[in-house]
Amino acid sequence: MPHAGSGAAAYRGWSRLLPAEIGAQALTLPGRQSRRAEPLPADWETLLDDLHGAVLAALDDERPYAFFGHCIGAMLAYRLTVRLEADGDPPPSLLGMSGWSPRGFFRAPPGHEKLSTNEFGGLFQDLGAFPEELWSDPDMLDLVLPPVIADFRIAVQYEDDGAVVDCPLVSYAGRSDPLLVEPDAMTAWTERSRRYLGHQEYPGGHFYVGEHATAVMSDFGRRLLRITDDR
Repeated sequence: MPHAGSGAAAYRGWSRLLPAEIGAQALTLPGRQSRRAEPLPADWETLLDDLHGAVLAALDDERPYAFFGHCIGAMLAYRLTVRLEADGDPPPSLLGMSGWSPRGFFRAPPGHEKLSTNEFGGLFQDLGAFPEELWSDPDMLDLVLPPVIADFRIAVQYEDDGAVVDCPLVSYAGRSDPLLVEPDAMTAWTERSRRYLGHQEYPGGHFYVGEHATAVMSDFGRRLLRITDDR
């Protein structure tokens, strides 16, 4: 599950980074990439309900599965797991949380509801949350900013309740991620899974995963195979 504003294209080629035994399926939310003709999501609970239904429809009783999410993708993966476990549905065998934490993560500034598209762009640029080359390409900004803003507005609706999941969880982050505003933000995950597997950090900021995808997927895939082999 990708970062705010993105879709399956963010993970293009990642299937080759996983062991052959693991298949990969990337999520694209409405209003971007192959789903640009659809309305952008506007309500957190509706989006979560839709994803819950889509996951249930895709499950295969013969095969275990896992979630890996980055940024808002991690938020969605975590809350989907909470929902699945609460409803008695088959949960993921492993949850991978990257670049987001329920505590110590960037919070929306006062008055964000009134920000224009250009003001949102300035906010995101100041945070260093997106690659610098994006800001010099007006056509790319026209494509990228509307879904980013929509996802931002979805994310600020999230209210954390401290939910704990039963499935194993491993976390990942860039060492200098500007959105992790508290130095120990990712330690929040130690309290959110009854089978927490630890934290991995890599050089880089919020988009460290672009440079370190091979290392992250190698670690995640190895852990998933170990868990499923022990079943």
